[in-house]
Amino acid sequence: MTEDILISVDIAGRIYKVRVKREEEAIFRNAVDAVNSNLKEYAKMYAYKDKQDLLAMVLLQYVTSYMKVKEDNLLGNSQLISKLQEIDSIL
Repeated sequence: MTEDILISVDIAGRIYKVRVKREEEAIFRNAVDAVNSNLKEYAKMYAYKDKQDLLAMVLLQYVTSYMKVKEDNLLGNSQLISKLQEIDSIL
């Protein structure tokens, strides 16, 4: 049985309370650390009006990376299916 816990995290100087599965807490906190780290990097590299601009850039970076991985997985799966069908026809 997985137990949900309530944790507080700080993203861009704001505290958010989030309910997560106990076994996923470390992953979630690592993700928060990664977001805050990327915010700091963008703050050093670009001019911005407020932290929302930085959050938008970090979000764009993560979504773009996610979409690339998703596309690569779909391509890889279709190639795998093709190879399996080829092997099946040989057998």
